[in-house]
This record gives sequence, C-alpha cells and structure tokens, in this order.
Amino acid sequence: MTAAARRTDATAPGTIARRTEVVEAPERRLPPLSALLERNRPVIFRGLAGDWALAGAGREGPAAAIAYLKQFDAGRPVVGYTAAPEVGGRYFYGPELQGLNFSAERVSLSAYLDAIAAHLELPAPPSFYVGSTDLDLYLPGLGAENGLDLPPPAEGHGAPIVSLWLGNRTTAATHFDMSNNLACCLVGHRRFTLFPPDQIGNLYPGPLEPTPGGQVVSLVDPSAPDLERFPRYAEAATVAEIADLEPGDVLFYPALWWHNVEALDPFNAMINYWWNDTPAFVDTPMTTLLHGLLSLRDRPQAEKAAWRGLFDYYVFGPADRPAAHLPEAARGDLAPLDERSARRLRARVMQKLNR
Repeated sequence: MTAAARRTDATAPGTIARRTEVVEAPERRLPPLSALLERNRPVIFRGLAGDWALAGAGREGPAAAIAYLKQFDAGRPVVGYTAAPEVGGRYFYGPELQGLNFSAERVSLSAYLDAIAAHLELPAPPSFYVGSTDLDLYLPGLGAENGLDLPPPAEGHGAPIVSLWLGNRTTAATHFDMSNNLACCLVGHRRFTLFPPDQIGNLYPGPLEPTPGGQVVSLVDPSAPDLERFPRYAEAATVAEIADLEPGDVLFYPALWWHNVEALDPFNAMINYWWNDTPAFVDTPMTTLLHGLLSLRDRPQAEKAAWRGLFDYYVFGPADRPAAHLPEAARGDLAPLDERSARRLRARVMQKLNR
C-alpha cells in the first residue's frame, strides 16, 4: 500500500484521521497571543498571510518567488542542506542511525536559490533545504513586506525569533521545539503532522545527539509507519492531527508539540515566529533534562518516586505554593525570579556542577 493510500484508509492502523481546525481570520488579524496559548491546541488561520508580497510572488510561480527573495540577500553565507535523490527529501539518519543522510555547508543564498531553480523540472532532483534563517540578519527588508502584526513583547521577555525556511520537496522528521510557533506558509504547500507532547513514549525518539536538526527526532516516518518495529505508534496516530497548509495560511501550535513537516512543491518558502511566554532570564528546561539524566535516572525506583514528589511540589505545582507559608524575608530561592535572582541562582548551580 502506498503512503497516499494509507492516509486515505481510515481503518488502517497508524492512519491519522483528524485534521487541524481551520478558522477564518477576520480582517486578516490574529487573535491575541494569550488566547492562542490558552487554547493550547493547533489551529490554522486560512489565508491570513495571503496578501504578503512573497505569497504574491509565489502565485506567479517559483521563478518569481526566487527572484523576489534574491533581492533581499545580504550576502552572508547561509547553511544549505543537500541530500541525494535516493533519500526522498527526508532529512534523517544514515543506516543503523550512524551519521546523517545529508550534507551541510556554508553557501551563498542567491547561488543556492539558483541551484534549486535549475532543478525545478527534474522528476527526482537532489534535495535542497535552508532552515531557520534569521530574516533581519540574512534578508534585511524582507520582514517589512512580509510579517504578522504582533504586539511588542512584555517587559523582560524576548522578541519573537523570525526565520525563513525554503527548499524543494523536503521532509523534516518528527521533532519538537521549545517555543510556540506561528508557521506562515507563503510559497508551495506544506503538511504538518502534529502529536501532543504526552505521546513521546509512542513516537520512539532517536538519540539525543547527533540529530538531523538540533532536536531529538522520532524514528517513525508518519507517511509509512513500520508498526512491526514501532507498534506503539498506532496509539500516537489516534490522537495526532494533520495540518494541510495552502499558500497564505498560518498555523499555530504550542511549544513541545511534536511535528513532522513536509514541503510538497518544487519550490517552497515559509516564514515562522518562535516565542515563549516566559522572561528572557529563564533558562531552557533542556539543560535540566540533561542534568536529570546525570543525577536522577539511575537511582533506585523508590528514590526516583520520592524525587518526583519533590519536583511536583517545588517545580510543577503552583509557583507560589512552596513559599506561601514562609515570611517574605526567608523565601530566598523560592521567591519569584527576576533577572538578578536568576543570575544568583544560576551561579549557585554552576558552582555545584563544578565542584
């Protein structure tokens, strides 16, 4: 059975039947970001970015979109990823998870776009991919003609990271990001396959490093899942959803949702916004996870259960609960964090790590 047939057979194990909700964006405006975070589920805003200049160039064809993008090339080398036709555009590991099935090198953005253009008519071209390229640094001016009207960040919070993604038919293997995402599909069509964070145990994550794109990836290919090797994936598929994006659509999904991303046309371009609703001085939890491997994972199960209770109390429960019964002057590290106290706590952690 082909991947396309499998996706249309709603009874086949591993099939994803649910589709992401699509809503119209009145006056082509997003709802408040706080409303998106409260929703805590993916949603597609149909046509929200349809009047952006890059989307307009894309409607004229790949050549027009490529010419439009080249106008903004600042001349800084970008990282270009290239894979042989045999991998089918899926950026992943080599056999036995040894090495990667693609190469990466610093390239001229304009020259790389020309290489994509030169292969547009081939039935099985090499795979070309440029990901997570900062708009202001590498394509200054592009954001002024193509951008969401977002409110300024709250005091102490970082501004959204705005990036360009482009290439031909490529697939980013299922992974998660630590930020909320607004993905603006502008040229070509994209398919996001989305899984809630609690499905990690059914997605068979690969090694923590190396990884194809910086984050751990699922070993399962949603377009052709091997259920003999990965049987629990069938459960993940029952709660997953597919977001099919047309040019001009904007997809929101929350931080830590797993997503497989397929770019489906001979040339594709997307702009995305990553942001977190936390102050800039808050550290990444991935560091905590890595240290947990060092300090907790190999302890006896009963001891780990006790530590789970401590973490629930101090970390995962209400932030104000551990200090609520203490005099303010005695709260110390349990008091609300600010930039100064975060620096002090970070220094204490570093001192303990370097003992």
